[in-house]
Amino acid sequence: MRKNNIVILLGFLGFIVMADNWVVSPILPAISANIGIAVERAGLLIAAYMIPFGIFQIVFGPLADRYGKKQVIMFSIILFTVATGLCAVGFGLTDLAIYRALTGIFAAAVMPISLALIGDIFPIEQRQGAIGTFMGISFLGQGLSMVTGGAIAYFLNWRGVFAIYALLAVIPMGMLIKNYKLLPDTKHTDSKFIAPYLKLLADPNSLFTYILVLLEGLFIIGSFSYLGAFIAKTHHFNYLNIGVIMTAFGLMTVVGGRLSGKLVLKIGARKILTLGLIFATLADFCVYYFGRSLVWLVVGIGMLGIGFIFTHSTLLTRATEFASKARGAAMSLVAFCFMGGGGLGTAIGGKIASLYGLSSLFLIYAVALVVTLMLSFILINGQIVPSRLTPESEPA
Repeated sequence: MRKNNIVILLGFLGFIVMADNWVVSPILPAISANIGIAVERAGLLIAAYMIPFGIFQIVFGPLADRYGKKQVIMFSIILFTVATGLCAVGFGLTDLAIYRALTGIFAAAVMPISLALIGDIFPIEQRQGAIGTFMGISFLGQGLSMVTGGAIAYFLNWRGVFAIYALLAVIPMGMLIKNYKLLPDTKHTDSKFIAPYLKLLADPNSLFTYILVLLEGLFIIGSFSYLGAFIAKTHHFNYLNIGVIMTAFGLMTVVGGRLSGKLVLKIGARKILTLGLIFATLADFCVYYFGRSLVWLVVGIGMLGIGFIFTHSTLLTRATEFASKARGAAMSLVAFCFMGGGGLGTAIGGKIASLYGLSSLFLIYAVALVVTLMLSFILINGQIVPSRLTPESEPA
């Protein structure tokens, strides 16, 4: 199977996972209204997905290194499909949160292990382009989830969103089954469970990268999580219109994903990371100061999308070079920091919104992103992509 075709197949798996992952944000007002709770409390459903998603990276990464990446992805996508269907039958905040947590658990393997596979088959000079393509396809699912989720909630109801997404998940699952034998089968039977994480965290290059990924999740994803609620409260649009507006984020991740691989060869990854954090910061300021203007709101959402993909693809590419024999663990730790940070950022954002209002959340997170940008220059000096660790220093 050609390398580019593998990226497309993995991208389709990421497509459905990210579509399901991000669909709660635009339909959050619908869920909160239907089950009779404040939208700030309903934000728990986002955190309920993201936090288990992050935690279970720690489990799936070493399992993928030891028993095979494609085997772990196959197991996970089947159970992910079942868990997504369960979300359609939830009737209260507690059971919905449990079902979303289960979905997050089984989705945990798909993105990081796919990225680890890409790291296995692409040399470093081609890797950011491959990662950008993979992330672009994956976040196209997220982008389309805004409008499709909003449309389903508008014409049917929010339960129909999860039912239809469970059915759609069968498509990439079937593709994976059909092409299963054609995927590379990379295993390192001598890999350990804890040792790779300890070595990755002990090395300053990898530790500082994980800190930045955590902060990226906290403030970029924390901002994104409440955009749907902000649009509903500020502009009083229906769920379909909210989904259409938020599609700007997904579309710009696709554009940015395609651009990042080309731009990194021209201006370098260090500048791509800086541009990403600048765009994300400007996006939050734009929503806070000009969010009552629909045009500027769309601009802000689009800037957040391109800021995210520039930042995330650069940090992901850097992380793929930390260990070749424990790449599953290295990428799982990235996802743990990112999704765990996103969950915490969403939870903290709910508290900020309750105390100071939704718009204040974007101002506070914009300032936090300025601090993150400054930290990036302190934590990562010189080349953004490190030379590969020597065999003696690689995590086992």
